[in-house]
This record gives sequence, C-alpha cells and structure tokens, in this order.
Amino acid sequence: MTAQGGKRPESVLIIVSTLTAEVLLLRRRQPAGLWQSVTGSLEWGEGARSAAQRELHEETGIVADPETLVDCGRCNRYPIAPAWRHRYAREVSHNTEYVWRIVLARRCAVSLDPDEHDAFAWLPWQSAIARAHFPTDRAAIPEFARHAV
Repeated sequence: MTAQGGKRPESVLIIVSTLTAEVLLLRRRQPAGLWQSVTGSLEWGEGARSAAQRELHEETGIVADPETLVDCGRCNRYPIAPAWRHRYAREVSHNTEYVWRIVLARRCAVSLDPDEHDAFAWLPWQSAIARAHFPTDRAAIPEFARHAV
C-alpha cells in the first residue's frame, strides 16, 4: 500500500513492433502462460510517457528515445479483475490504460524481467492478435502495428 491508499489505477500498454509489422509479446509468469504486450502501472506522481519508457526498459531492456515512443491517443477503461483488486484502494473498481507504440527497424534482443515474464516472441501482427490474451491488446495490435510505417 502507498500513502495514496493502494496501487494507482492507471497503466500503460506499449505495442512494440518492427517496420515489417512483427509484434513483440511477453508471456506472464502470473497468471501463468498469458501472452501480452508490454504493460505496467503508473507510479504515483508519474506521467504516462515516463511510465511507458520505464516499463519498456524494465520488462524488455529496450531503451526508447522520447521521439520514438508515440502516444496513440487511445485510452481504455476496464474493470479490475478480482484477482488483482486487493492491490487497490477499496473504492477503486476500474483501471485506465494509455496506449503507446514504438516501431523498431528490426527485431532486437530482449532482456526479460524474470519476476514478471518467462518468454517472449516476435510474431507477425496477425499471429500476435491470435496469441494475445487481453482484449485491449487484441484491439491495439491491428491498429498500431499492422501499418508500422
């Protein structure tokens, strides 16, 4: 718990793709086996851009220049899953997610945070949609990775 009464109910979703529209997905440790894009919560006092840069680096080792990390202008709002509710203040029921993207020239080395993820895959955008677990991922991938350039 923080001084604010729990985890901040705001997060970032970062679609990482290449110029050839391959998408990076990460496999979660908990809940086990779920594939997703880079995601993470905003810390109290942190802006969405800073959170996106931080989470991208923490989860993949990729360092994004501010110019290459693009705010997609999409904001998703969804109910917090019961398994995660204990992390938030009692009155908090929904999370707000800000969508970002970064387009890399080609696949790059990925250095996973072993506490969060146990595998990664670079997939054609169509395959990434099929593998992604969360609806916000499945909606963002075709919109922000299919036309990578």
